[in-house]
Amino acid sequence: MKKEQKHETDYIKKYQDEGYMTNYLFDNGCLIDSESKYAYKPDEIFIVAHHRYEGMSDPDDMSILYVIETKDQKKGTHLIGYGPIADLEEAEFFKDIPKANYSKNADINELT
Repeated sequence: MKKEQKHETDYIKKYQDEGYMTNYLFDNGCLIDSESKYAYKPDEIFIVAHHRYEGMSDPDDMSILYVIETKDQKKGTHLIGYGPIADLEEAEFFKDIPKANYSKNADINELT
């Protein structure tokens, strides 16, 4: 994955404009829909795209924005930290999402 220069909020806004309005929170080993409180397991999550960021002033300030669709057709985003600030349980959750649930072009950096 190559580094991107845009800020996370730029992409969150872009995806919200495209209908990805649900906010997801990670809690107790599940991805939680912030409105319905439904707890999704890894096999219920589909990754449409993901974007990686490194902080301009602090390279240890790293994050990944996941663009998500769920088994029940909810669409939204989730931002996680990685590197030294990563929540290991949250990182494992995303590793447990089946490879078949990742869009062919999920890593937008590989398209360039």
